[in-house]
Amino acid sequence: MTEFFDRHRPMLEAAVEALRARGFWTPFPEVPSGKFYGESAREEGEAAFAAMQGRPFDLPGHPESRRLGAEASPFGPVPGITYPAADVPALIAAAQAAAPALAAATPEARVGVCMEILTRLNRISFLLGHATMHTTGQAFAMAFQAGGPHAQDRGLEAVAMAWDEMTRFARQAVWEKPQGKAAPIVMEKHWTLVPAGVALTIGCNTFPTWNSYPGIFASLATGNPVIVKPHPAAILPLALTVRIAREVLAEAGLPADAVLLAVDAPGAEITKDLATDPAVRLIDYTGSTAFGGWLRANARQAQVFTEEAGVNTVTIAATDDFAGMCANLAFSLSLYSGQMCTAPQNLYIPEGGIETDQGHKSFDDVAQGIAGAIDALLADPARAAGICGAIANPATQARVAAARAMGRVIRDSAPVGEGRTASPLLLAVDAGDPAAEAECFGPVAFLVATKDADAGIALAAGLAARKGAITAALHDTDEARIARAVAAFARAGVNLSINLTGNIFVNQSAAFSDFHVTGANPAGNASLTDTAFVATRFRRAMWRRPAAA
Repeated sequence: MTEFFDRHRPMLEAAVEALRARGFWTPFPEVPSGKFYGESAREEGEAAFAAMQGRPFDLPGHPESRRLGAEASPFGPVPGITYPAADVPALIAAAQAAAPALAAATPEARVGVCMEILTRLNRISFLLGHATMHTTGQAFAMAFQAGGPHAQDRGLEAVAMAWDEMTRFARQAVWEKPQGKAAPIVMEKHWTLVPAGVALTIGCNTFPTWNSYPGIFASLATGNPVIVKPHPAAILPLALTVRIAREVLAEAGLPADAVLLAVDAPGAEITKDLATDPAVRLIDYTGSTAFGGWLRANARQAQVFTEEAGVNTVTIAATDDFAGMCANLAFSLSLYSGQMCTAPQNLYIPEGGIETDQGHKSFDDVAQGIAGAIDALLADPARAAGICGAIANPATQARVAAARAMGRVIRDSAPVGEGRTASPLLLAVDAGDPAAEAECFGPVAFLVATKDADAGIALAAGLAARKGAITAALHDTDEARIARAVAAFARAGVNLSINLTGNIFVNQSAAFSDFHVTGANPAGNASLTDTAFVATRFRRAMWRRPAAA
């Protein structure tokens, strides 16, 4: 059962080394090019996606009592795919039946299976790109990367961390205690890895694979059967993942039901029933703080790993590249219409303005500089559509319309292409305005006037500590103030980016280098992927006896 492990061992060893070094590394090319994926890969992926529309999704041997599925593309076309659905008892029973064999498999066997799954997923990255695009609203280039290679990177990162943790200590040892003149006491000791139990991964609408793969693969590698519960609007990317996982498990001689798909429909959700079942011992969740709080309060039998809502901030104190700063912020605010968990929302700007390489800029000068950079970035309709994509959820579009009344409009939102689309809405407000105290998910940003730069840093760090934040950014030229900001944001438990210009953005989080979410503020209690993310998914049980003479 180690064929897959032997095949992928060099990649695993490189991944473990990358975890430790924290530099750039990836085995999965992010460029959607025939050079990496084969000259016909693009056409094959598009054809495979087209062939799936309007048909039942095949998942051989999966529990099924009915067919469900009502995904609708934010760009207009309706996929019309139906998926096998089963009730909660059937899913739990299938997972429990698969658990003993999965637990009995060696770490090498399970890790090899996970790496083979990820490798096969990489081969269908173009198909995953189309599936992600038409369920989330991401433009294709982003959908390819986030739904394919970048998600696979995060899955591999979790597998490598799990392998490192499972093999940290010896599996067996001879323990010899001297007894002076008497013969030593000699014991043989053996340690068994004991999985926690059934795992549940609750997917989100906007990044179904990127946010789900760490939990799925961390649990599977450590011996826990996984029930994958997609968002009803974004089933296909995770259904494709489950299908490949089940194929590889079966080829390895392990139960296919070690990975299951839990499909439901709006108004008839099964998530709460799954989450509170006594058999479910691990839950990975990405979504709203409200449901995250419900899970913590009600799924008491499980270890819950969450990524939740937060208010990401940018503090603008000074810059030696005003045009570059504005252009960088324009892209960060426009990318996927602000629907990223890392997208900035509140921009803190001193009411008296800032010093720049172009001279002093007033608050309104800074605001107009950012607005103008957005206009320039999105001036070409094709480019705008490729950057902004579409709005995943109609409620987000309604939120943008309602937000216009929350402040002075600096830049209005407008459609940017076909489907459900919107460009960034910029609103000016005063410090302390309640509008900027809560997450306003989507393409809405508040430009907050503060007393001075230090006050902006204090407001941003304080908001992260109270409400949660996944990212924070700072533009400044004062090294002493930068040092104060680094300390303030570290205390608030939020990752900080300083003086980003050019082709690197606060939205981006790189596997094997960036720990995504710190787990140290209300935006989430877990970090993708540190040792704590995998360590409690299994325990060690020992058996020992006197060594044979």
